Amino acid sequence: MSAGSASKSHRVVIVGGGFGGLHAARSLKRAPVRVTLIDRRNFHLFQPLLYQVATGALSPADITSPLRGILRRQSNAFVMLGEVSGFNVSKREVLVETQRVEYETLIVAAGLHNNYFGNEGWEKHAPGLKTIEDATDIRRRILGAFERAERESDPVLIRELLTFVVIGGGPTGVELAGAVAEVAKHTLRHDFRAIDPRSARIELIEGANRILPLYPEDLSVRAQRSLENLGIQVRTGWMVSDIQRAAVTIRRGEETETIATHTVLWAAGIRASPLGQALAEQTGAELDAAGRILVRPDLTLPGHPEIVVIGDLAHCQDKQGQPLPGIAPVAMQQGQYAAKLVKARLRNRAHPPFRYRYRGQMATIGRAAAVADLGRLRFGGYFAWLLWLFVHLLALVEFENRLLVFVQWTWNYITRNRSARLITGDMSTRSLPFVSGKRNE
Repeated sequence: MSAGSASKSHRVVIVGGGFGGLHAARSLKRAPVRVTLIDRRNFHLFQPLLYQVATGALSPADITSPLRGILRRQSNAFVMLGEVSGFNVSKREVLVETQRVEYETLIVAAGLHNNYFGNEGWEKHAPGLKTIEDATDIRRRILGAFERAERESDPVLIRELLTFVVIGGGPTGVELAGAVAEVAKHTLRHDFRAIDPRSARIELIEGANRILPLYPEDLSVRAQRSLENLGIQVRTGWMVSDIQRAAVTIRRGEETETIATHTVLWAAGIRASPLGQALAEQTGAELDAAGRILVRPDLTLPGHPEIVVIGDLAHCQDKQGQPLPGIAPVAMQQGQYAAKLVKARLRNRAHPPFRYRYRGQMATIGRAAAVADLGRLRFGGYFAWLLWLFVHLLALVEFENRLLVFVQWTWNYITRNRSARLITGDMSTRSLPFVSGKRNE
């Protein structure tokens, strides 16, 4: 199909170049449609490996791919770089800054943001991990804490600087805590003269009664044991009540405790993109507590069959009536389904409701340690870790990324080195929590 003929075809606008949006666009390659993919970033981000950028194992370019490069051979696909500000459903338009993009089918695949549950002031002290900028900021904070400790002479201040608190015991929190421990215990162990990085204290805080609460209990127990073998203190049943610049306050029932620390990492909650609210106001659709849109079984909105919502923004239920988790496999399958739905409608054919095919879930804890839940088969340890590596390599979008990540992982495994240990951003004295042993208030 030429660009000229595509312009006369059915217009499909996709908002978001993440897993769902990108899979929808690529699945429409041979359909008689004109696809416009809109994203505020010019690249696709492989979020499951973002924590490895945050801990120096990979570079940002290893897990990102330019959207135009991915779709360059798809003649019916057009990429628009811009921020979607809203929708005009009655006119079937997407508002992109000062422009209006018309559609006949709209696929909304906007992602998630960190949720601080009304405590937005915590964000500056406890960054979450959703973007490349988040990852490089966290990397700066982690590595900067060791650099600052090297300059201090007060043992109390050194202990505070070498205390790292990860809030949230889901897959992101578990993987992040394990990676920080490996940085401290192995990667940096010979790099400093005044401090011993192995003395770093890593705490993982989870409000539920076990980490990885969505996994089978035996895998949660196994994951906690692996974390503890890395020297991580796992606290379950504790809730965060306050986060300040140099301390985290946690509580369990009537008991409270304050942890002195200067590096707090947030992996405890997510909320839907504000575009969900904008779309709900235009269509009358309902939102759940996390701001996700309640969709019909075919992922469309009630009264608006031309609007399909997929990925993290969609509240879609499984066979048991539980909402599907906001993970990459769900988004990818929904993106492929959305494309099939469009093609079926162009042929005036009915299409069955969306059904998620569960293929398992995995979380890595550290070197040669992971847990895998494949339904009837559940296991952990070295073979789970190898499976995790294999699956994530294959899931990377481009061959170049797979090759780069494979080489980096192989080198990291052999040497225990993390070559992307770069401190970027403001590291001047005014950004430090302490100057000459005094608190910089």
